[in-house]
Amino acid sequence: MKIHDLITTTEPLAELCERLAQGDFVCVDTEFMRENTYWPELCLVQIGNEEEAAAVDPLADGIDLQPLWDLLCDNEDVLKIFHAGGQDVEIVYNFTGKTPQPIFDTQIAMMAISQSEQIGYANLVESWLGFTVDKGARFTDWSRRPLTDRQIEYAIGDVTHLAKIFPRILKKLIKTGRGAWLDAEMEKLADPANYANDADTAWHRIRSPGRNAQVLGRLKALAAWRESEAQHKNIPRGRIMRDETLADIASHPPKSQGDLTKVRGLSNAWKDNDIGKRLMKVLEKAEPLPKDEMPEKAKRGAPLGKEGALVADLLKLLLKIRAREIDVASRLLTRSDEMEALAAGARDLPILNGWRYEVFGKDALELVEGRMAFAVKDGRLLMTRVDTAADDVEPVVEDAAE
Repeated sequence: MKIHDLITTTEPLAELCERLAQGDFVCVDTEFMRENTYWPELCLVQIGNEEEAAAVDPLADGIDLQPLWDLLCDNEDVLKIFHAGGQDVEIVYNFTGKTPQPIFDTQIAMMAISQSEQIGYANLVESWLGFTVDKGARFTDWSRRPLTDRQIEYAIGDVTHLAKIFPRILKKLIKTGRGAWLDAEMEKLADPANYANDADTAWHRIRSPGRNAQVLGRLKALAAWRESEAQHKNIPRGRIMRDETLADIASHPPKSQGDLTKVRGLSNAWKDNDIGKRLMKVLEKAEPLPKDEMPEKAKRGAPLGKEGALVADLLKLLLKIRAREIDVASRLLTRSDEMEALAAGARDLPILNGWRYEVFGKDALELVEGRMAFAVKDGRLLMTRVDTAADDVEPVVEDAAE
């Protein structure tokens, strides 16, 4: 594999992207800083395939990244490979308003061919290539220039190793026939809606203080205002105001700007500074939340009861058995809340549809409805069909009060 020198000008970037556009896939990774900014600061982009790879300096004076964005977002003939790529996709979206298409995430793929829930990159490399990644440059300040040779070598390794691993993962996926399992997961990763910073929906990220329309109206207005302030200043939204403080003001709005000093989490300066004035204007103009935007009533949890809770525990045990049997991450099959809903009688669930029904949901439903049970054979916990009618089976646990 040819490793190019650090790319700092547009011409070699365009030439590289033109060559990469002729391949079947391109591996992508980014290095960025976001601790002190609202928008992640892109500091380095690594791209490559099985033949060549390079690091691109987006901070270089005069460089135009458009050839890169064209390759990632507009060329649908080349598959874009990431590992745990959510934040990388977010950065691409921030620059372009688009997401890479089509997309493949090796962390997600590992869930379909192993019991790895969220395997890290270093463990992925060790598992497939048999060596340990040097983590010395992991927690570096990627915004500082010049970058050292060690930093660049470390960064490029994120795509050169991935270019060797991806074909092996793909081969195993094809062999197991589980590629279709990942379609929905990859679609979610590439959905632009996941990365849009819509100020009007920012309040959804905050724990709602009840269902009072007046309170929620203020919460929505305050959250949108905070988002605007953070974007304008390019600082993390928490630097403007923490979620807890924002929710507290929505629930107990101050009557005057001077009362802001009584709000926990705000400094005394808010009583007479400009940002405090802007906050008070937002509160004055806030309207009650419309009925069509009201959140659904919070579910108090499935009415499981003692027996239902035991059934949910058995479903979780079944999940562990099935995940072990077919060597798949249990998280890809279902979640705890879904199994509790199934135990409580819900039937409109993802695990009762499509491939999830075939590999897990069918047996889970039969367990809940009394047509399947656990058995121990040769020291191993197995599932067995129940021939006896459920009404003839004695309960395992009786109510202590009886």
